[in-house]
Amino acid sequence: MSFDFQARRRYIDRIMAALCAGAALLAFIPLASLLIYVTSQGLSRFDWAFFTHLPAPVGESGGGMGNAIIGTLTLVFLASLVGIPVGLFAGIYLAEYGKQGKFAWLVRFTADILSGVPSIVTGIVAYQLVVKNMGHFSAYAGGIALGFMMIPMVTRTTEELVKMIPLSIRESSLALGVPQWKTILQVVVATARNGILTGVLLSLARVAGETAPLLFTAFNNQYWAGSPNQPTASLTVQVFTYAISPFDDWHAQAWTGALVLLLIVLSINLTARLVFKNSSQMLR
Repeated sequence: MSFDFQARRRYIDRIMAALCAGAALLAFIPLASLLIYVTSQGLSRFDWAFFTHLPAPVGESGGGMGNAIIGTLTLVFLASLVGIPVGLFAGIYLAEYGKQGKFAWLVRFTADILSGVPSIVTGIVAYQLVVKNMGHFSAYAGGIALGFMMIPMVTRTTEELVKMIPLSIRESSLALGVPQWKTILQVVVATARNGILTGVLLSLARVAGETAPLLFTAFNNQYWAGSPNQPTASLTVQVFTYAISPFDDWHAQAWTGALVLLLIVLSINLTARLVFKNSSQMLR
């Protein structure tokens, strides 16, 4: 009787393992198909000129997206200046002081709501509050819009990672006479820094692929942007513009732009995975 029960358990275990493996394979197929198709379509214009030249005039072949690549990096950097500090401090507050109280509930509720707001709504709000007051489109406006999209992701990731730090570490530091604020910043946050960095990188990968907010804020620019206070090109908007054009050469460049953007997002995600792996080993 016991033998039959054990055999039945092993049989069910093998069936469930096979089902999980099949589900994982089904989830991997769309990703692999996307990578293969975008790579095959985008390699035709993947050359040095694509990274260094400006877009060609309408109807002419050649050119590149050098300004859009620089613009994307600029927008992500400006978004980091907005989203990372606010998200970090909000997450630390929720983890250390937000166990109860109306204000903590309000901060957590706001972060949850912001994470579900459609990106185009964020773009419209940024246009109304920033672009209209400035009187023109700019990389600053685009960075602010993307930064606000980063805040809820960084906040909740930081909160969860800080909560994972054992209470004994905090108590040991406090027992040595270290002030609480120093314990939080130099002991707790320092211990969770790799995990927090993972959340930051994932939020960067998330906003790097946004298009809708930039249509209302950074807009676009066919030239090198002289300063962040000017309309700025981005890979996402440039790919969108080229994809809906009637020119075959622009279509080919749109695929190459999509490939470059995909490589940027993948590299950020892989870096985040490596950092998270190291942080998990440190917390064991």
